[in-house]
Amino acid sequence: MTQQSGSDALVVGGGLAGIVTALELLRAGRRVTLVDRDTPERFGGLALWAFGGMALVGTPLQAAKKIADSPERALRDWIRFGELDPSDHHSLAWARYYAEHSCTEVHDWLKNEGIKFMPAVNWVERGLHGEGNSVPRYHVVWGTSRELVRILVAALHCANRDNRLTLLHGHRVDQLQQQAGKVCGVLAVNEATGETIRISTDVVVLATGGINGSHEECRANWPRQRPMPATMLNGAHPNADGKLHHEVADRFGGHIVNAGEMWNYAAGFPHPFPHFNGHGLSTIPCKSALWLNHRGERIGPQPLVTGFDTHWLCQRVAEQEKPWTWHLLNWRIAAREFAISGAEHNQRIRDKQFPLFLKELLLGNHRLVKQMAAESPYFLAADTLAGLTKKMNALTCSNDIDPTVLQATADAFDANFANGNKLENDDQIRRILHARQWGPDRLRTCKPAPLQKPGAGPFIAIHMQLITRKSLGGLRTDLHSRVLGADDQPVAGLYCVGEAAGFGGGNSNGKRSLEGTFLPGCILTARAAARCIVSGG
Repeated sequence: MTQQSGSDALVVGGGLAGIVTALELLRAGRRVTLVDRDTPERFGGLALWAFGGMALVGTPLQAAKKIADSPERALRDWIRFGELDPSDHHSLAWARYYAEHSCTEVHDWLKNEGIKFMPAVNWVERGLHGEGNSVPRYHVVWGTSRELVRILVAALHCANRDNRLTLLHGHRVDQLQQQAGKVCGVLAVNEATGETIRISTDVVVLATGGINGSHEECRANWPRQRPMPATMLNGAHPNADGKLHHEVADRFGGHIVNAGEMWNYAAGFPHPFPHFNGHGLSTIPCKSALWLNHRGERIGPQPLVTGFDTHWLCQRVAEQEKPWTWHLLNWRIAAREFAISGAEHNQRIRDKQFPLFLKELLLGNHRLVKQMAAESPYFLAADTLAGLTKKMNALTCSNDIDPTVLQATADAFDANFANGNKLENDDQIRRILHARQWGPDRLRTCKPAPLQKPGAGPFIAIHMQLITRKSLGGLRTDLHSRVLGADDQPVAGLYCVGEAAGFGGGNSNGKRSLEGTFLPGCILTARAAARCIVSGG
């Protein structure tokens, strides 16, 4: 075993929260060791692959769009939609802190770092009955989250004056070290050589992500009162396994808060070129697609429509008889509405190709639809519903779908348009019309029309599964990102940031996120930890 010492702080985890913590500490003149289990080219963790959406409150862009927002309004939406526990003071404190400081400490801070946002504010998670975001708050980083990571990693190296930063990639932290009642270092393993290193430091900051990268851990914490599908895809970081959560709880009296609360997605399919076992892609479901069960029947009586309550969508999908659902649509809908979350499949935004982005926005993203039709066996197309039925049954190796059932499903929806818009009486149509009242949604959502509209084909069916993503629960922390142990007192020398801390306090989002609260939550908790460490707290 080798020894390493000399750092003022040791950060465990190379995702966004870990990078921001290290950056702020370096700028304050501290010596930092950052231990990252992944490879150098994947530095940035899940943020490297994320879309880059952020829920921000009271920004200049909102003001320019005449969106009347305020911290008070945002906090009301947050607590109501997330159903936060009134007795969980630390999570509530972080929710309030987010609402009050996301503009100055995230938006303004990022703008100062050279990061720009797209010139639109999107309206997501409105709530099934309007109890979600009461106004648009979803800001998108121009260049996606990959640009965010690139700029902050460059800033990290720029701040590394006098070689005060030690980066250890490919190292796994297995154990925290304690001396005289204070956390003072870690035991790390070089995964390439198997060598164990004891790293001594003044403080340790856990930025290890959540638990949803481990399906064993995810299933163990799944709330018993909620349905759980037999199979799921993995959209989290595979190294986010929760092992250090248990280390802190078992050895230091830390509290893991609401580990069963997760921000999963209802519409994923296997990555055509997976980066790890079980890797899935999360779609942004088409609002105009019909969401069907394994028999080709529309799920109801309330139809499933994205953009209102992701938590509810996941529960409805999880309770289905088989662990998959179908999206039934046509090429017209797919070209306008189909999208995949993340940097990888949002090339025009990621690479800052604004003219091409506008072209695809206005004329349809036929490129992505063709790409998925060519690359994914779970993305099926056919000229007739009968032909589509054959492909759907072939994919599932079953005869679950009767072609007459699929035809009847499409006919029943199309009957809404039998007399123009005079006979429309479908909640999905009502929700689509409501979404289209907001400009950015109008551009990305088709005007309601029959599924079998002439010239709108071919028909498309997408085989969807629930996909794990983020942990809403984590280690309990105070507003300084200090891990709290027995009697709610800080564990000396130990901090926790980002998803590992439930994005602040242990569970600052409660049961539901207003969406886009994760990247800012990483930044806010990381900056709070750095401030406290620098001040000697």
